Amino acid sequence: MTDPTARPTDGAADDPGRADAPAAAGEAAAPDPVEALAREAAEYKDKLLRTLAEMENLRRRTEREVADARHYGISSFARDILAVADNMDRALRALDAELREKSDSATKALLDGVELTERELLKVLEKHGVKRFDPTGERFDPNLHQAMYEVPDASVPSGQIVQVVQPGYMIAGRILRPALVAVAKGGPKAPPAAQPQANDNVGGVAGSG
Repeated sequence: MTDPTARPTDGAADDPGRADAPAAAGEAAAPDPVEALAREAAEYKDKLLRTLAEMENLRRRTEREVADARHYGISSFARDILAVADNMDRALRALDAELREKSDSATKALLDGVELTERELLKVLEKHGVKRFDPTGERFDPNLHQAMYEVPDASVPSGQIVQVVQPGYMIAGRILRPALVAVAKGGPKAPPAAQPQANDNVGGVAGSG
């Protein structure tokens, strides 16, 4: 006869390992939390380094733009002022030393006033980084000078500047306006000039060929 008090069995008791099998599979599939945190920390570190590098580049670019604006922001205004300086220079060169000696006291006083005004104007320009240069006797350089005509002269090295028609100006080391010059032709070839800064306002020798 069958024992009515007996409990039905499902076979679990016969195979103790079966109850532990799902738990073991779950433990094998779970990711390592330490490795996940390390990977996440590396990603954040990389983003931080990239952000710091971008900020440093932005800081340097901003400093450079501010410096350029400080040095070259008045370029357009300075070019307009150069017209005033040119007119003063032409007025003073219109009278040579002999005419000045023959002038009366009032005319001499006027000329002295114009010369003083010109000096003050150049001083103010230099204060803001604008400097005048006179390349007489130098080797012609298309980056700094603009040749207006050539002067046949075998006693002077070919390519040497023999006359300055209009002085040039630089601003903070860059060319603001090239000097208009006359260049010697026919003498021995002058030595090559040192490599200068590039300039957009350049011109070759007028009428040469």
